[in-house]
Amino acid sequence: MPPLLYAPTTQQNLSLSLSLELTHSLTHSLARSLTAPSFSVTHSDLKPHNPKLQTVLILLSRDLLLPRDLLLSHCSVSTLGVAGTSMAVTESQNPLLGENTCGSLLKKLQEIWDEVGESDEQRDKMLLQLEQECLDVYKRKVEQAAKSRAQLLQALSDAKLEFSTLLSALGEKSFAGIPENTSGTIKEQLAAIAPVLEQLWQQKEERIKEFSDVQSQIQQICGEIAGNLNLNDVSPAVNESDLSLKKLDEYQSELQELQKEKSERLHKVLEFVSTVHDLCAVLGMEFLSTVTEVHPSLNDSTGVQSKSISNDTLARLAKTVLTLKEDKKQRLHKLQELASQLIDLWNLMDTHPEERRLFDHVTCNTSASVDEVTVPGALALDLIEQAEVEVERLDQLKASRMKEIAFKKQAELEDIFARAHIEIDPDAAREKIMALIDSGNIEPAELLADMDNQIAKAKEEALSRKDILDKVEKWMSACEEESWLEDYNRDENRYNASRGAHLNLKRAEKARILVNKIPALVDTLVAKTRAWEEDHGMSFTYDGVPLLAMLDEYAMLRHEREEEKRRMRDQKKHHEQRNTEQEAIFGSRPSPARPVSSGKVGSRANGGANGTPNRRLSLNAHQNGSRSTSKDGKRDNNRPVAPVNYVAISKEDAASHVSGTEPIPASP
Repeated sequence: MPPLLYAPTTQQNLSLSLSLELTHSLTHSLARSLTAPSFSVTHSDLKPHNPKLQTVLILLSRDLLLPRDLLLSHCSVSTLGVAGTSMAVTESQNPLLGENTCGSLLKKLQEIWDEVGESDEQRDKMLLQLEQECLDVYKRKVEQAAKSRAQLLQALSDAKLEFSTLLSALGEKSFAGIPENTSGTIKEQLAAIAPVLEQLWQQKEERIKEFSDVQSQIQQICGEIAGNLNLNDVSPAVNESDLSLKKLDEYQSELQELQKEKSERLHKVLEFVSTVHDLCAVLGMEFLSTVTEVHPSLNDSTGVQSKSISNDTLARLAKTVLTLKEDKKQRLHKLQELASQLIDLWNLMDTHPEERRLFDHVTCNTSASVDEVTVPGALALDLIEQAEVEVERLDQLKASRMKEIAFKKQAELEDIFARAHIEIDPDAAREKIMALIDSGNIEPAELLADMDNQIAKAKEEALSRKDILDKVEKWMSACEEESWLEDYNRDENRYNASRGAHLNLKRAEKARILVNKIPALVDTLVAKTRAWEEDHGMSFTYDGVPLLAMLDEYAMLRHEREEEKRRMRDQKKHHEQRNTEQEAIFGSRPSPARPVSSGKVGSRANGGANGTPNRRLSLNAHQNGSRSTSKDGKRDNNRPVAPVNYVAISKEDAASHVSGTEPIPASP
């Protein structure tokens, strides 16, 4: 490199200054060793004639990395005069050096030596010592430079290792900003890799921030699910050795799953809270205090934005809902019992409708299910207490009106027995009730319960008798039609074109059909009655008279009627035969006068206004005259209990009776 084109650095300038000082000192040392009285050394003379100086220059140029010509260009010796102990040295001016240069110092030292009178040997020794000290200084500088180079190499190695580590952590296989030429100097290589590392560090910081954000959200949601909100105060530790996009996607997928679970849990929490709100409204309970006991975040008035979605909160909410539902069920059951008692007491005491309407909010849910009760306050405790107070008041009122209520129940019992045609002694029953109430030996509730039990048994017995009683009614109706048909057949004017004659003809046709069914109906009644008596172990009575006895009497009377009919037919036949014989002997004679009819069929004494006779029943003389029950349930002591229309036929009526139109039914 030419000297004019070389531009030394600051460190090289300092090294150059030291080298110049050493060069000047060596020059003076060489000049001192000359013996000529007058001798001059130039720049060109130093190069070939002094190998010692050349060696120093070579060492300086090698260690300081400075060209040897540059060193020589800054040093010139104009004159080296040796005259006794004096010497003159000239050197070129160096702007890089200060006032105290190596040459001036050597000159100063020479003057001192001359003044002191140092020997040449001593002077050479000192110059060699100076040379050695300069070499030591340069050696230390070389060691420092080598150490600096090693540090730079280590820094370059660390930078390359850091580069590889960052690429691995970021999950990148290569980087576009890496310089292709890696054969420059150490500083050039460091300068080339530094921006790449800076960019990777920036990318790493951004990636760490992304990981931290995602992991913080994951930690927050996990804390909310676990119910440990203190985890939010501690930042999650990011694993900086794995910051790849794949790992980030895994965290984001986990975050999405947790967010979905959080949304589902929040939906469940809101559903539970809504259910608790509805139940508290129906039960008349304080909603905010109820949900606050579960978790304070469920209370909107506290200002907490996020609701607790932990497993403990969900479990406590579910338990609260279950408890409230059970409480609602129990309250509804209790309220329905109270409502039923109110209705029974109202019915017993004939409570006015206006007074009943005051408790419509209690009785409106009598038959409602648990899910159907949604009106706010419908099952409040004060409402139940109000119903309890009313029931207690009515119970006390019922005790004071026990006689009236008991007689009312007795009347109901008598009505059931009357409709079932069961004979009882009502006067004795009422006297017994009066005696029990007056004695005070029985609680009013027990008495009413006993009467309710009697009513239930009476209804059950009436239900078991219903089938037989229905057939008895049919049998009696058929007997009435049979009686009317007999009266109709006795009427000689039944075929006249009188008013209503066609209606009687139609009724007669229906009556004949019904009468023909009487034997089968009686047989069915007998069979059912006997089966009933076998099942119950008692006699089936109809208004106090055994039904089988009534049926037996009816069968006997029917048999007598048939015999009477047969006898009347024979008598009529014999009478007609005798009349025929007399006419043959004495000639024709007027027929005997017909008996005067009692009028139209519909006006008979045993018939109604429409021509239908009333029901007629009788008993034998040994029976004690029974009571019967009319359709309105009242007793009728004068009503007979068996049909007797078959024994009330007079001989005169029998003469005009046409029996050929009726078949003879078989007796039971």
